[in-house]
Amino acid sequence: MAELIRTRRAEGRSRWRKLDPARQALLVLAHLRNGDTYARLGAGFAIGTTTAWRYVREGVDLLAALAENVHAAVKRAAQLAYTILDGTLIPIDRLADERPYYSGKHKQHGMNVQLLADPAGRLVCASPALPGAVHDVTAARTVGLIDALTSAGVKTFADKGYQGAGGTIRTPFKRHRHRPWLSRGQRDVNRAHARIRAIGERAVATLKGWKVLTKLRCCPHRATALVQAILVLQLVEEGRYSR
Repeated sequence: MAELIRTRRAEGRSRWRKLDPARQALLVLAHLRNGDTYARLGAGFAIGTTTAWRYVREGVDLLAALAENVHAAVKRAAQLAYTILDGTLIPIDRLADERPYYSGKHKQHGMNVQLLADPAGRLVCASPALPGAVHDVTAARTVGLIDALTSAGVKTFADKGYQGAGGTIRTPFKRHRHRPWLSRGQRDVNRAHARIRAIGERAVATLKGWKVLTKLRCCPHRATALVQAILVLQLVEEGRYSR
């Protein structure tokens, strides 16, 4: 990250700043990993709150620009035996126009992010964030994940929220009025399916391990940049970043 910041400053012929690239990179990491507020960051790095906000925003945008789009990530995922698709809600502060952001499933306001994990439960892809009221299967369709996975022929396991997705998306059997009871074979399939999907929860836990996502107190539209920046850092940390 320090090298990215250094390059940006050289390209823009930036004037002297209060923090060198390495210190600014540390500032960004402190915000993302620990969720420190701008006021706390400003006090810790001996800079103003507004300066801390500006430095963090610049660093996050530089990292987010390195993230792969959905189609590039799925193309890389095509080399895997299978993937696991899951959605998670990033909580946000309540808004005046709150209805689009309220998730009935989670009973709170937030942004819906679709995650793709490999068979080991590691993050492969994180989609752009959509308002929390958007259903998981609709969100996956909207960001192009379902079409991309199907076109690439990637077998993908998902929960009941993705029923009807079609393509290469595999969901468990579900009871309904025409099938009030599942057969023993169907129950066995569901148990095996659940064991696979449970591995995908590790990807959600990995993402939520970055404390800034505990509850966003910024504009909801910044959620995508934050998630993409964290994805890049996570891939670099695990030695899986290839761009």
